[in-house]
Amino acid sequence: MADIRIGTSAFTAAGWVGSFYPKGMKSTEYLSFYATRFDAVELDNTFYATPAVTTVKSWYARTPPGFLFAAKVPQVITHDKVLVGCDDDLRNFLSTMDALGEKLGPLLFQFGKFKSSEFKTQAEFLARLKPFLKKLPKDYRFAVEIRNKDWLDLRFVELLREHGVALALIDQSWMPRPWELKGNLDLITGDFTYVRWLGDRKGIEEQTKTWDRVIIDRQGDLFEWVALLKKVHERRIMILAFANNHYAGNGPATVELFRSLWGPEALPKIQTGQQIGRQSSLFD
Repeated sequence: MADIRIGTSAFTAAGWVGSFYPKGMKSTEYLSFYATRFDAVELDNTFYATPAVTTVKSWYARTPPGFLFAAKVPQVITHDKVLVGCDDDLRNFLSTMDALGEKLGPLLFQFGKFKSSEFKTQAEFLARLKPFLKKLPKDYRFAVEIRNKDWLDLRFVELLREHGVALALIDQSWMPRPWELKGNLDLITGDFTYVRWLGDRKGIEEQTKTWDRVIIDRQGDLFEWVALLKKVHERRIMILAFANNHYAGNGPATVELFRSLWGPEALPKIQTGQQIGRQSSLFD
């Protein structure tokens, strides 16, 4: 059966000291502690800028064999330049992230909700996306997230499938969840599935900005995700899923709830020595 990896979006947040990290723990010890609880993380800070190679090497050194890093592609590519004239930016990012070696997992192109002043139609966006996907190096795994709900159709998913790029399945306030889509649209477009539990950022930040506890009951939603992803699992498709604090109030608690609903197969794999980076046979 295919692997399943569950973690959080970033490994630090306001309110995690005392609720997840032990009080008094040095910040330099956070990642190593995180890796005793979870076997994957989605790096959020890479969205803002390509990190220094020394930083990436330190991430590698602080995690055990079998740990996996997914990472957001820098916003200069997805938001500032929107895939145009960014070959050097992407090349620099990839060469930097190579320092993670076999621990490097999928890389996410996270697009915001485009306004009509940016792309009048989905066709205009796909005309921009298609040649970009064609140029992507084949020895990495990539995922794409969009937040224009009307663009989530057969034409879009078939383009991703053509290039082996995963569609990011998201649980976010204004986007339909997979089971809410009409028709029989197969959303699995690569040899892995990339899931993001995002929630309603604006709504939850009206209640809190300290992510130390659950304030929204997501058990019903996660039951739906378990049912959906069990079917994906039966197809021998690898699953990576990441919980944002904005989903329920505390990312680690969301992961633990999902694990309890899924069963023992969702427990961390790092102690087995399994490795699922871009050089791993589990992706092949």
